[in-house]
Amino acid sequence: MKERTTSRCSYPAVRKCGYLLNTKGAVKKMPRKPNAVENIFFGCTLADVPKLVPGVAVSALLVVLSILITDTLNAILGFSGLISYILTVIVLGIAVRNTVGVPKVFLPGINFCLRKVLRLGIILMGIRLSVLDVLKIGVWGIPIIAVCVVAGLVITDYFARLLKVPERLAVLIAVGTSICGASAIVATAPGIEAKDEEVTYAVANITLFGIIALVLYPFLAHWLFNGNVAMAGLFTGTAIHETAQVAASALIYDQTFKTASGLAVTEVATVIKLVRNTLMAFVIPVMTFVYARRVGKAQDTSEKSYHKVLRLLPLFVLGFIVMAVFRSIGDAAIRYSGQFVGLWDKTGWEGFLKVMDKQLSTYVLATAMAGVGLGTSFASMKGLGIKPFYVGLFAATLVGAVAIVMVFLMGRFVTLVTL
Repeated sequence: MKERTTSRCSYPAVRKCGYLLNTKGAVKKMPRKPNAVENIFFGCTLADVPKLVPGVAVSALLVVLSILITDTLNAILGFSGLISYILTVIVLGIAVRNTVGVPKVFLPGINFCLRKVLRLGIILMGIRLSVLDVLKIGVWGIPIIAVCVVAGLVITDYFARLLKVPERLAVLIAVGTSICGASAIVATAPGIEAKDEEVTYAVANITLFGIIALVLYPFLAHWLFNGNVAMAGLFTGTAIHETAQVAASALIYDQTFKTASGLAVTEVATVIKLVRNTLMAFVIPVMTFVYARRVGKAQDTSEKSYHKVLRLLPLFVLGFIVMAVFRSIGDAAIRYSGQFVGLWDKTGWEGFLKVMDKQLSTYVLATAMAGVGLGTSFASMKGLGIKPFYVGLFAATLVGAVAIVMVFLMGRFVTLVTL
């Protein structure tokens, strides 16, 4: 299209000043991007926050319906914990998305649940653990995670090359399965110049096998590890791809097998998953370099590209640790002085922890899980043939099998301290 000009500056100059020219030559102000604070809390500007309300509301409604459905089914079956409402809300969300569909007006809020509400729930879960537990789980989890990540990357890449799957798609599936699901895929894509359809297929692949794993692994873990909470958490946090899927699977385990009264699978799995997330800052640049060497292209080492990886990591991980520190300080104060900052005595502190732990964090995470279900579209999983599907299945199975072996070898050394 022929570039329009004004008496002052050309189209590019007008755009740089924060304005756009429409097809009739009129000047229109560009939408403002969210500032740092707005992006942290909402992912959009304050003016756009009302657009989040419909999606958040429908997610919360699904949680309420799921609790009612689950309680009814469990009462009929005669087992109070047979079905978890976390599982119900995910299944219900998937059913809604893939039958009646989700109108566009709900999508911003659903995406907000998948990103911001999920991270808030993880931060709140930090209050369930002492700093000692966080350090112990993280340290013992590192060798388990490292072996699973290396095996997942190397063997999956080799298997994909045997099947002659496109190089970029193979890298995306390997990174997504081994590290952090869709976040790792999106962060890796620019460095290897992945096409949009390859990113979409890789994310769909991860979503499909992650959903299967989050449903099956709680029961597999309980059977394999004979109810050992630490080992089940190590396995869940290592073998499942996405942060949301890990949280969902761990919550299903705790609600089904009644482990939520003390330190439970959710806390262990969350710590392990956060450790895996931090590995993105190291693994993604390495995989980008390996791909560039293999295809004979220069590596994208720009500061902008590296910062895209770093932005996925720090704040909610730091928030989780801060909550664990807060819990440890509060417990110590109650133990030695009987009060914490003059606000709580022992009874009040225990009541506060119960509200934060057993109610607020669980319901916040349940709302995020509704977003997981509503955001899962099977229609997006069509398009690039069956071979990448085989690679995804192989990668998910491989990481799960390696995780089982490593947890049996090292998981017995992890003992939790109940405060």
